[in-house]
Amino acid sequence: MSATDTTPSSNARNHRQIDTAIFDLGGVLMHNGRHSDFTKHFAPHVAAEAQRIFVGEFGVDSDHPWHRLERGEISMADCRALQLEAFAAAGIEMPARPTPEPTAGGEPAPLMTFQPNLAMMDLAARLRASGVGIGILTNNAREFRELWRTLMPYEDLFDDIVDSHEVGLRKPNPAIYELALTRLNGTAGRAVFLDDLPSNVAAATALGMYGVVVDIDATPAIAEVERLAGLV
Repeated sequence: MSATDTTPSSNARNHRQIDTAIFDLGGVLMHNGRHSDFTKHFAPHVAAEAQRIFVGEFGVDSDHPWHRLERGEISMADCRALQLEAFAAAGIEMPARPTPEPTAGGEPAPLMTFQPNLAMMDLAARLRASGVGIGILTNNAREFRELWRTLMPYEDLFDDIVDSHEVGLRKPNPAIYELALTRLNGTAGRAVFLDDLPSNVAAATALGMYGVVVDIDATPAIAEVERLAGLV
């Protein structure tokens, strides 16, 4: 195999442990979108409480406003109003939002921009080229859709996308992992799931999937998926 050839050798294919790979969006396919991107703006002594107010508890699917937003039950405006009430009750001052420069056409710039993780996108492309079914499973808000969907032709790069607000489910509810597997014709024992939140990965492994936690340095996670897929 040449240095530029991405086709796995027959020996590697024989050791493939997965037929399906499912990627989270924020913090995995995108460099940003982690909860820490928000809490880093708070003083250290209130950061943990600010995170709880902002996104709720990790590892649960509850009636917290952010969870309801991600299930498509309320709007971003409704969620923010409830968050502001909770921050005020806790005596925590919300940090001032930066005022972004307007776009070239004069329209207001979005308050959040996504930054693709090109190494992860390359991994997804190599997996798909090797015959692995690949999909996205993201907890997301309706209002963020145009901010990431317009970045690249996802329908050409991935076999399926499960967006929480569109299906009324969110991680770590087992039902959304099962839905993602079904839509990819995958089975849990032959699938890998990548996420930046250990609690979301734990929910996947509880279903029998291979779970990979993606840190800010994604190199170890990429290497593990390459191994599972027989790419190395």
